[in-house]
Amino acid sequence: MLELTAREMRRQIGLRHLSPVELMEACISRIEAVNPAVNAICATDFDRAREQARVAEAALMRGDPLGPLHGLPLGVKDLQATAGLLTTSGNVRLRGHIPPADVSLVARLREAGAIVTAKTNTPDLGAGANTRNPVWGATGNPFNPALNAGGSSGGSAAALATDMLPLCTGSDTGGSLRIPAALCGVVGLRPSPGLIANDMRPLAWSAISVLGPMGRDVADTAFMLQASMGPHPMDPLSLGVRHEPVWPVPELDLRLLRVAYTEDFGVCAVDPMIRRIFRDRVEAISDEVAVCEPLDWHLVDGHRCFDIIRAESFVAAFDEIYREDPETLGPNVRSNLEMAARITLADRAWAHLAQTRIMRQFQTAFERYDLILSPVSPLSPFPWTELYATTIDGHAQRNYYEWLSLTYLVTLATNPALALPCGLDEAGMPFGLQLVGPLHQDSRLLAMGAALERRFAATTKLARARPDLAALAKPRPELRTIVTHPPLPGGDEVLEARTAV
Repeated sequence: MLELTAREMRRQIGLRHLSPVELMEACISRIEAVNPAVNAICATDFDRAREQARVAEAALMRGDPLGPLHGLPLGVKDLQATAGLLTTSGNVRLRGHIPPADVSLVARLREAGAIVTAKTNTPDLGAGANTRNPVWGATGNPFNPALNAGGSSGGSAAALATDMLPLCTGSDTGGSLRIPAALCGVVGLRPSPGLIANDMRPLAWSAISVLGPMGRDVADTAFMLQASMGPHPMDPLSLGVRHEPVWPVPELDLRLLRVAYTEDFGVCAVDPMIRRIFRDRVEAISDEVAVCEPLDWHLVDGHRCFDIIRAESFVAAFDEIYREDPETLGPNVRSNLEMAARITLADRAWAHLAQTRIMRQFQTAFERYDLILSPVSPLSPFPWTELYATTIDGHAQRNYYEWLSLTYLVTLATNPALALPCGLDEAGMPFGLQLVGPLHQDSRLLAMGAALERRFAATTKLARARPDLAALAKPRPELRTIVTHPPLPGGDEVLEARTAV
């Protein structure tokens, strides 16, 4: 049952071949069996989820109109507010926070019939691409729990990879949907700004951070996106956007595609093994598309530009806390705020001009190409005990997020980007391709992704890999604790309460 796609689950529910109650119980059983190995799930809402599953089943039996996600269990990233359910953002200051209302995305998914079942783990306040925090501990990679699952949507990616839940939410600033999807072997979409409304974004006009869907394949991701889209009066970026249908995903002929590719955008450090794997994947499709040629770019302004724009967003979100109670902020967040203190108005103006140049460079490229390919991550998953990658191929990384530059350069352009699983790397860990499409052509990007996914599925080496669930279900310590700075009141233990209040 749990190996079915989300869309097939929903189809069988509609036919009364699958009970929402039985599906919910199966997901809860899988969580209880596998989550101790990976720690993807943090706060749970099992009592309410079971009750809502019973309500969903009663509506089904009465013949009531059903929403597109009717009866499907949903995981929500712990950065996103859920009414009546712990939303800690992995931060000690918020370890008991229970929001009174859902963020607009969660509210829309509930309206579509999805059942919020649990929260998924994230780094402290979402800062970084290694999902570990002082409240819930660290999330391990389903293919090797000693390694990291990426972030900041690492809990969602690991939950999907292990079939704990059919659908999960994510969010993305510098790669937080794409990095964990790639490292765990699932699909993550950073959509065009405004496609999914966010009524709680601190900077309402900023496009640096977006909410997005995650799924085990492209079609499930599109299926969830369709139910997530729509304008909201509190999100100006969502107003006036053409919310064109993305589901069902249209068929697309690979032979018509004009593809450009880059290993590093001319400025990113990338491990030699990742370069080899990427070249192999490009070669695998080169004879099946109309054009496949290298993109000779050097986005030299991208690193400094992202530093400034990211720091600006962190000031908007966390400056008051930093001034009043800085010790409750993790080292990653504090480093961004300290960087912001050195930034001038002239720096900000330069960064926005540089971002405009980068955006226009991408837009010009899409006059010649349909799709741009790159690796998602510059290296294979490393141990979760290492906060971030400090060195790549001999190149020291300037800060905790520079190793995400393959994805954050695309963030600056604001184009939709898809992480697509494509077999394993030489270390036996999932490898992901980054597919970048034209701005506000998310439906076409998903169609291109689905076409490549079908091509990869026909070859064992390139098909989406799956973790060994039997190995993960073996008894082991439940949680990974990490040392906090400063120590938590009462010690360094992670929060034990996992249920709604």
